[in-house]
Amino acid sequence: MKSLTSRRATAIVVAIAAGSLALTGCSENKGSSSGKDSKKDQKEAATQSKAVTYGDAAASTGPAEEVAGAKSGGTIQVYQEAGLSHLDPGQIYVSDAGQVANLLYRGLTNFEEDGKGNVSVVGDLATDSGKSSDGGKTWTFTLKDGIKDENGVEITSADIRHSVERLYAEFIFDGPTYLQTWLSGAKYREALPDGGFGKKHLPDSVLETPDDKTVVFHFDTARPDLPQTLAMPGYSVVTEKSDTKAKYDKAPVSTGPYKISEYKVGKTLKLVKNENWDPKTDSVRHQYVDGFNFDFGVTESTQTKRLISDQGAAKSAIQFTGSVDATQIQDVIDDPAVNKRTIKGYQPYVMTLTFNLDRVKNKAVRDAVTYAINSKSLIAGEGGAYGGDVAPNLFAPTLPGYEAKYDPYGRLKTPSGNIEKAKELLKDVPAAEKKLVFAYGNTEQGQKRKVAIEDALSKVGIEVVSKEIDSASYYEQIGKLKNPYDMYVSGWGQDWPSPGTVVTPIYDGDQVADGAPNYSHINDPKVQELIKKALSQEPTEAAATWREAQHYILEEINPSAPLWYTKQFQLYGSNIGGARYSTESSYIDVTRLFLKS
Repeated sequence: MKSLTSRRATAIVVAIAAGSLALTGCSENKGSSSGKDSKKDQKEAATQSKAVTYGDAAASTGPAEEVAGAKSGGTIQVYQEAGLSHLDPGQIYVSDAGQVANLLYRGLTNFEEDGKGNVSVVGDLATDSGKSSDGGKTWTFTLKDGIKDENGVEITSADIRHSVERLYAEFIFDGPTYLQTWLSGAKYREALPDGGFGKKHLPDSVLETPDDKTVVFHFDTARPDLPQTLAMPGYSVVTEKSDTKAKYDKAPVSTGPYKISEYKVGKTLKLVKNENWDPKTDSVRHQYVDGFNFDFGVTESTQTKRLISDQGAAKSAIQFTGSVDATQIQDVIDDPAVNKRTIKGYQPYVMTLTFNLDRVKNKAVRDAVTYAINSKSLIAGEGGAYGGDVAPNLFAPTLPGYEAKYDPYGRLKTPSGNIEKAKELLKDVPAAEKKLVFAYGNTEQGQKRKVAIEDALSKVGIEVVSKEIDSASYYEQIGKLKNPYDMYVSGWGQDWPSPGTVVTPIYDGDQVADGAPNYSHINDPKVQELIKKALSQEPTEAAATWREAQHYILEEINPSAPLWYTKQFQLYGSNIGGARYSTESSYIDVTRLFLKS
């Protein structure tokens, strides 16, 4: 277990925007599970929220500290229900692909944790977490020596430049946009329409590479969160020589400890050791096992049955982003031998029923749905108290500025829905507006959510027309501006510990675009004004502005009905060693796993 109190104690610079744990967020691809005492769980979520430190060169030097009892060899079997929507790092903004990225890719920085809730940002490809100057407007990174991709291409500053510039290309549409917008504004694609694949590049006044080892970012305002931003999978390096543009999504090139040996989309994925990964350059990852074999299409109920039985290949298997099946939770917790093979923790995700504001224009309808919805029924499908807690608002308990008692729609008082209030709001609404198209993923959980939504809304006279979507491309489908749906369940978690990484991506009018996570298409001048104000303030000052923004969004517009806060409850086989909960990914920590025999 890596300790920040030994030679890592030199990680000394506290992140300005710290105050919660570094939970890289993004879209949540499913529900999850944990402990049954909700108040206790929320207290633990708050204590998880420790200041994030920025590490220096000593903290960023490999190899990673050995995991107690670790052995080498063997292959881990991975069970996963939904396939992966993307493998191109620039397209990764959903949690399952983010987990895979931990094994395949490296960026300038990365998160390091000690298993006790302490998280720091360290240099990954860079020698440290970055050096800021000019009041935080300029950040300089120096690359480590001798790091290569799986093709043997040595990574230079030109590759970092290329990795940033390719994000401006049209074929990159599903990943994070923080860095691009910070460098070039909301209409960043106009600054580099060919994504750096032509003769034009970003000017040195924005992105500078004075030599092969140095990368300098220049911003028009202080960006204290940059080291955390660059640790997101979406900002991993893609070497210029290995880039195949749009084709890269199906056959990416590794810079991490593992590489892809075989990929059958939606069916299987096989990872083997990347011989060009050098552990001496990596302070976070290990390469204990020979590889990982992913089987997609394995339902959570099947995953759970196999792992409870712990026979044959299941002994060396893990749930990747899946959770213990809700109907089998009692079988797990009642058996001490099985229960000890679990990891648990609060996740950063708030699950909401998001309205397409281009189609559901009547706020009375949106409010009625919000009052009518049965969070208790939805959570039951996720595992009850092990699956989540009722969400009264849009900020998770893991987020700085969380208000446990802020509950404008009375979700905590009426978790099963306020039918009378909903009916009252709908009494003068035309019949045509009471017919809503609901999109859901084609998984077991998606089916449960569909039933719960239909049941709750039918009680208040709303006709739900349910449309099934392939779960692997779920967020891609609802992320289309011209999608044919009125509402859909979506989940969002902070990208790092700031309310700005919740409000800005999903409620910013500048993010209304195909592939952007503003799934409701909200574009409100008051919200824009508050976002702009908060981003110009210091975190403590900004907290009040973010709080005002949330209140305005939820009460005056209501683009997303809060449903539940998610928890994680995962199971693994008895031959798996090194398993622990990752506060950064909110899943099993895949960077340190080994097989006991």
